[in-house]
Amino acid sequence: MKHIIFTEKAPAPIGPYTQAVKAGNTLYVSGQIPVNPATGEVVKGIEAATKQVMENLKAILTEAGATFENVVKTTIFLADMGQFAQVNGVYARYFNEATAPARETVQVAQLPKSVEVEISCIAVL
Repeated sequence: MKHIIFTEKAPAPIGPYTQAVKAGNTLYVSGQIPVNPATGEVVKGIEAATKQVMENLKAILTEAGATFENVVKTTIFLADMGQFAQVNGVYARYFNEATAPARETVQVAQLPKSVEVEISCIAVL
């Protein structure tokens, strides 16, 4: 049985998908882009954009009764791998190094709304 997770504190989906799905004790959070949910505007600048993505993820995790401590896997999509260090610096503020999740980071040709970064995650509740 699956349960759809939705919060107005994160951007609404821009296609036929949900912010997150809880199946059993696993939470699958869709990729989040740097859209400010209050304004609908894309946040520019890689560090500010990454912070907005992480805050969007945090809002969805919170709605599901989870925190970043519950996250076991993340995937980071970058438009430019040259921005890896800046993204990693912001990302590290949200995870304890000793309990950080598994992760991969890939460069892609383009992301929705031509943003610079998108991050998805899987959490165990």
